[in-house]
Amino acid sequence: MNKMGIILLVLTAMLVVTSCQSNTINSNIDNPSNINQANTANKEEMGVNSYIDTSGVTKEIYLAGGCFWGLEAYMSKLEGVLDVTSGYANGNTENPTYEEVSFLHTGHAETVHVIYDAGVTDLTTLLKYYFKVIDPTSINKQGNDVGTQYRTGIYYTSESDLVAINSVYDQVAAKYSKPLAVEVLPLSQFFLAEDYHQDYLAKNPNGYCHIDLSLADDSLIDPSDYPKPDDATLKATLTDIQYKVTQLGDTERAYTNTYWDSYEEGIYVDVVTGEPLFSSRDKYDSGCGWPSFSKPIVPEVVTYAKDTSYNMVRVEVRSRSGDTHLGHVFSDGPSELGGLRYCINSASIKFIPYDALDANGYGDLKSYVK
Repeated sequence: MNKMGIILLVLTAMLVVTSCQSNTINSNIDNPSNINQANTANKEEMGVNSYIDTSGVTKEIYLAGGCFWGLEAYMSKLEGVLDVTSGYANGNTENPTYEEVSFLHTGHAETVHVIYDAGVTDLTTLLKYYFKVIDPTSINKQGNDVGTQYRTGIYYTSESDLVAINSVYDQVAAKYSKPLAVEVLPLSQFFLAEDYHQDYLAKNPNGYCHIDLSLADDSLIDPSDYPKPDDATLKATLTDIQYKVTQLGDTERAYTNTYWDSYEEGIYVDVVTGEPLFSSRDKYDSGCGWPSFSKPIVPEVVTYAKDTSYNMVRVEVRSRSGDTHLGHVFSDGPSELGGLRYCINSASIKFIPYDALDANGYGDLKSYVK
């Protein structure tokens, strides 16, 4: 059943009620799959939702993405979002009802008003999450719902927001052969929807939703943004030790490599593709002579393989996009950090300082550092 059918049932129930009322880590890592299980179990600690201080600076954006029930619940899950309400935006009438928006061609779009703490998150991050759950090329249709009220749109109240909006819009547009159907306009009007629409899925956990709400828990690190160069390019751009370690599985010497004793704030990316892999927040001195981390920046950016070389049984760690040999993971790390030690070759990673994240295209990952 689509949203319209559910609404009719809800309205019928409301009429009936009204009428009635009027009358009366697993530390064992011999098997690489255990790492994934441990990472999944500790995802709350590994995600974007930790170690963030708020500044109290609030901003707003209005987003239309089909049925506002799902979009409201989804945006509410994002770190830094303070409040989300459902309503009707940029139409032709004043104070419309749901029935008027649905049947009388008022021109309104079902829209959510997102208020967020700019000290915790930013518009770029919110828009990237928004585009994860809409079909940006679909005209007047999202999920099972069809009609102009289900069109997609980004409605802003500050001209300064256009820099971030246009940047994300262009990045998304580059991935499609068809033009985007997401309208970008200043907000001309917004009217709160009826009370029963507000926090609908919180009140009705099994209610209709065209959005996968779990996507709010995913990171914004898209592997398609970090393609692996061909071998000829790698040989031309990597140093000899970088090529031998990343492509041939060699190991650099302890205590003489670049990052073994470096603790500056920032992130460490795959030297082959640039995909973010580790954060300085999770780096610690293990005494082994190589960079050591308690976990990857998010679980999905690394893969694991059983390594039986040198008459040992170890778990190899490789990067997701570049299939880069990074090092190994061991279960002798500090228990207070989860018990794991990701022993990584400096030759496999490149450090991006915190203050340079924006300039290098990693600005939306600042919350993973502090």
